[in-house]
Amino acid sequence: MTFDVENRNDNLEAYRKLLLIRCFEETLEALFAEGKIPGFVHTYIGEEAIAVGVCSNLRTDDYITSTHRGHGHAIAKGIDLNGLMAEVFGKATGICKGRGGSMHVADFSKGILGANGIVAAGTVIAAGAGLSIRRRQTDQVVTCFFGDGGINKGTVHEAMNFCSVKKLPVVFVCENNQYAQFTSRERTTSVSDLSARGVAHGIPAVTVDGNNLIEVIGETGNAIDKARAGLGPTLVVAETYRFGGHYVGDPQAYRSPEEVGDRRLKDPIPMYEAYLESQGLVDSGYFEKEKEAVQELVAAAVSYAETSEYPNPESATDYVFADSMQDHQ
Repeated sequence: MTFDVENRNDNLEAYRKLLLIRCFEETLEALFAEGKIPGFVHTYIGEEAIAVGVCSNLRTDDYITSTHRGHGHAIAKGIDLNGLMAEVFGKATGICKGRGGSMHVADFSKGILGANGIVAAGTVIAAGAGLSIRRRQTDQVVTCFFGDGGINKGTVHEAMNFCSVKKLPVVFVCENNQYAQFTSRERTTSVSDLSARGVAHGIPAVTVDGNNLIEVIGETGNAIDKARAGLGPTLVVAETYRFGGHYVGDPQAYRSPEEVGDRRLKDPIPMYEAYLESQGLVDSGYFEKEKEAVQELVAAAVSYAETSEYPNPESATDYVFADSMQDHQ
């Protein structure tokens, strides 16, 4: 496990990443409302402790696969904030040169194999990456994020079965935010305990409070350590809640404001702030200073994106086809 719960710097770095994700997403909400961002935006507000908790246990050369709600995963794994913001704007300076946009962010230099608009498609990509690790005989690990809506997908079961049979170093992280687009998990899934799905494939499974950063770090750290040691995959079900709608602008007719309000009482950021204070790691004045610093970072990223150029239309087919296999050897 790379995160030391007693190390002040580790804790403060995790706190800053929680804030970065929250501020980034809230800023996107405002920018989208102003018509400055193309396409749709799916925010990660309320789920930040999962991405930060998981990625706190990963090395730079470890891999993740993500979802259409993937900005938080990318930030937690260390993606360049300016490049991410420019990508959401569709600019040439974006991390994918404006080709990926909000839902298809990737950065191989950080082990980010890609966000994906297809529900749970990252699980089979993760299985492939896990097989690559086995063939190359390294000690890397793959973590794939997917939602409760994906737990019923055939690809998830195929990936879990394959990784279990081959004992591949893949950690499956199901972010149970209670809704698949506009439909409650209770209406679509035959089991209330989603970790039961791992049992069918002989995979150890654990359920964690996805809003409790320390709990996420501990349980996912154990799963990652096992994978790195060659003991195969684990399914981690992180119970959480999506504070926003499926997308920015979603009228959310499928749930009540009272339900959302009740869930906000377990906001992962105030929960972690209380933990930091209780451990004597910071004083109360620290939080506001950090929030101001993070807001400056995000504002700088917005400025970078707004002043960047759009890709030249004549370059539309660039980065689509390889000139030769020699380029990739």
